[in-house]
Amino acid sequence: MPCGGGDVGLNVWVEQGDLLFYVSRSGVFDENNVVPKLGRVRVRLSPSPFEAGGSFQQELKLNEGYVEVTGKKGKLNVIIKVWIDVFKPVIHVDINGSSPVSAQAWYESWRTVPGELKGNARSASSYKWAKPGIAVFPDSVRYENNGVLFYHRNRDSTVFDAIVSQQKLEDVKSKLWNPLKNLTYGGWMAGTGMVADKVISGGKYADTPFTGFGLKSKSPSRNVKLNIYLHTDQQKDFAVWKKGLFEIVAKAEPTEWVKTLEWWKQYWQRSYIALNASNKDSASPVWQVGRNYQLFRYMLGCNAYGTYPTKFNGGLFTYDPVFVDSSYHFTADHRNWGGGIFTAQNQRLVYWPMLKSGDFEMMKPQFEFYLRILGNAEIRTQHYWGHKGASFTEQIENFGLPNYAEYGSKRPAGYDPGLEYNKWLEYLWDTSLEFCLMILDQQHFTGTDITRYLPLIESCVVFFDEHYQYLAAQRGAAKLDQNGHLVLFPGSAAETYKMAYNSVTTVAGLKIVLERMVALPSQYGSEAQRTHWKEILRRVPPLSFREMQGHRTIAPAQAWERIQNTEIPQLYPVFPYGIYGIGQPDLETAVNTWKYDTEAIKNRNHTSWHQDNIFCARLGLTEEAAALTIKKLQNSGRRFPAFWGPGHDWVPDHNWGGSGMIGLQEMLMQTHADSIYILPTWPDDWDVQFKLHAPLNTVVEGEWKGGKMVNLKVTPENRRNDVICSKCVANRF
Repeated sequence: MPCGGGDVGLNVWVEQGDLLFYVSRSGVFDENNVVPKLGRVRVRLSPSPFEAGGSFQQELKLNEGYVEVTGKKGKLNVIIKVWIDVFKPVIHVDINGSSPVSAQAWYESWRTVPGELKGNARSASSYKWAKPGIAVFPDSVRYENNGVLFYHRNRDSTVFDAIVSQQKLEDVKSKLWNPLKNLTYGGWMAGTGMVADKVISGGKYADTPFTGFGLKSKSPSRNVKLNIYLHTDQQKDFAVWKKGLFEIVAKAEPTEWVKTLEWWKQYWQRSYIALNASNKDSASPVWQVGRNYQLFRYMLGCNAYGTYPTKFNGGLFTYDPVFVDSSYHFTADHRNWGGGIFTAQNQRLVYWPMLKSGDFEMMKPQFEFYLRILGNAEIRTQHYWGHKGASFTEQIENFGLPNYAEYGSKRPAGYDPGLEYNKWLEYLWDTSLEFCLMILDQQHFTGTDITRYLPLIESCVVFFDEHYQYLAAQRGAAKLDQNGHLVLFPGSAAETYKMAYNSVTTVAGLKIVLERMVALPSQYGSEAQRTHWKEILRRVPPLSFREMQGHRTIAPAQAWERIQNTEIPQLYPVFPYGIYGIGQPDLETAVNTWKYDTEAIKNRNHTSWHQDNIFCARLGLTEEAAALTIKKLQNSGRRFPAFWGPGHDWVPDHNWGGSGMIGLQEMLMQTHADSIYILPTWPDDWDVQFKLHAPLNTVVEGEWKGGKMVNLKVTPENRRNDVICSKCVANRF
């Protein structure tokens, strides 16, 4: 089961009497942009209450954010509490026995010697299939101060250097931000009353040989505390990194337990959705939806303060791949679709639900990710095409350049070096617009100052305005069409409609983001900037429509060359861009698109990043939304019920869980401008207690029970007049 806090995640389990856990942390990347585990820890007690013949229980204490393991054998009772300090990167293992026990602990590493990624194992790195063999450099592990010091320091040459060379950016290399250079990560494991023990080599867990560096109790005790202190930093001097690590050791205090408990308490009080809470039935798919919504939100909370956003393909909680795919005999560092690669189509679904759950501070890692790589995206635009704007391609590295493998190593002579030579990703620029809208939405929800992010938002829209005029000028004398609109060609509607003309995702994204920019309070942007935003908005072409089975529907583009993936971009004006929805004009056209577009029907799916449940919720299709939400959020079939996947990605599939959360929220509450629609797509027979956040610092709490609204509280009270509830008496409560 998962356990985490701050930016640290553990997979915790008990096996053959030993407590084990994998350690992960946000912002850890090796030379190949793999996100490696920081290691595995094994704890063994003597005498042990966990051996055969005793009683055993392991429980995730959700409200308090920790894992408790209890065992009883004979007269010996032991409670082990595993928790992570939310405010400092420190893992605590607190062991309390009814009588004295001796403890042994091992830091286990499978990276003490050089290795190599081959075959499908390469997909954990940024090189993926584009390099036959990928060298894995060893970590350093040794005893120090009666503890185990472990760390990895990236070598001078990393995938950053390979990508800069591949993508012909050597001339501007000195200007590019490089997060991998001198990156050092690791930690120190020590225990109270524990000393260094022997090293055990030749061990093997699942498919992976390992070496264990042991500690042991000097004498039996009723109370044993084992701590793992973590540190990550970019430093030229290793001594500076090491000093930083032991400063964390010196500042760690037991009193942080109280602060961590309080943080989790506030987290759960901030927002919740509980289904059929008064009638617990673990076999009921509807009850599972409510329970698993909370479990997945817990997993997101474990990376509240990460230096990098929670990864869509496993987050902090990946584990031995052989338990995902029996043919994958790789280390626990593995995940499909890379570690340092951020695929926006998937990442967005992890972060959208944080708006209505009120987890605004947790959105910062995703926003800061784009802000950090903004400079590199603008430099590549200027270098290749000589104009302004940030060109964010799909599948970008953590430094903002296209992924090594997806960019394409076998490219035709003379092919534009600014483009990915890739039939799935070519001309797919518009995914960054969703994160721009996410930032604008947070401002609308909270009133928080987003001045810091305005250059990012502006650069994203300026890119489209300047780049497509640039392309038009390469083809002919006119930069705009006869109506004064941009000609958004070549483009892409998601990865599905390729070489598109006026893609629906690009048009909708530009239209909504620019409208929201213009509507910002006057403190944002100068008069000249605002005039420019309005000019760009006027140049955005309209959406396109087509007739399908006798009904007017939204078209994926004005024209396209081919269809090749399974997305439904023609409904992106419904979600994320909200042009159509409850309480808005012409909803029928959007509903027709779901019902009658044969291409959309063919691509319906509930797994992984598919967002059909969200579409149906926003379209007011209650029966369909409920059925799809159950498929999204019912038990995963794995030991931990919210470890969904692999879907299209990996286990646990975080964009699967995120899209499930969004759909459930939208069934309960939708917002348009300042209006709040309660229970717009909610089944009468689903009892629910909820607390969600809405624009203008509004919180809505309610209970629907037995087909009636029995309680509704709106804070502040003056926002009650903006609440619309068609299920409530006289459409108002």
